[in-house]
Amino acid sequence: MNVKKAVILLSGGLDSATVVAMARAEGYTCYTLSFDYGQRHRAELNAAARVAKALGAAEHKVIGLTLDGIGGSALTDSSIAVPEAPTDGIPVTYVPARNTVFLALALGWAEVLGAQDIFIGVNAVDYSGYPDCRPAFVEAFERMANLATKAGVEGQGFRIQAPLQMLSKADIIRAGLQKGVDYSLTVSCYQANDDGQACGKCDSCRLRAEGFAAAGVTDPTRYF
Repeated sequence: MNVKKAVILLSGGLDSATVVAMARAEGYTCYTLSFDYGQRHRAELNAAARVAKALGAAEHKVIGLTLDGIGGSALTDSSIAVPEAPTDGIPVTYVPARNTVFLALALGWAEVLGAQDIFIGVNAVDYSGYPDCRPAFVEAFERMANLATKAGVEGQGFRIQAPLQMLSKADIIRAGLQKGVDYSLTVSCYQANDDGQACGKCDSCRLRAEGFAAAGVTDPTRYF
């Protein structure tokens, strides 16, 4: 029997957990992929493992990177403060090349697994303004993926699926709840402590809280 496989980028946050549930509902066998890239909010890695287990991932892989060696982001450089109020332009929580690197490694694993679908939970509605969350980036990466791989050249093309791109945070939460996501397992905060408790002040906390309020659902986030 042909098994429909998907590699899914899983950060441990609200959006990526929803994407795993969506892929599962579409009949994919899910292979979830997280990255230990030097991020200050390492509690998300524990959250990703919890979500992968709860949603029945066939395999959950964590790859170590050293994006903190590059720096340039409040998420990888402790000398740069995480903003606790909305800012103009692209915020300092943007991690240079992060989604490009993550998708490239997901592409490699997908080719090894024989999976043609790669899911990513980027959003271009309720988001922080990162350039690598835009539809144009996702479309460009898909074109590159099919030029740069043996599978793509041999006609086993890849699809980069970003089902949350045009959804509000409230719509994402509603969709996830319908598909059985337990959001108490997730961590969204950019500066969560080791127990996964959130600051309630950063951009990610703000977007999450506003999403639950707009959805009319109790937010299970634990704060410190």
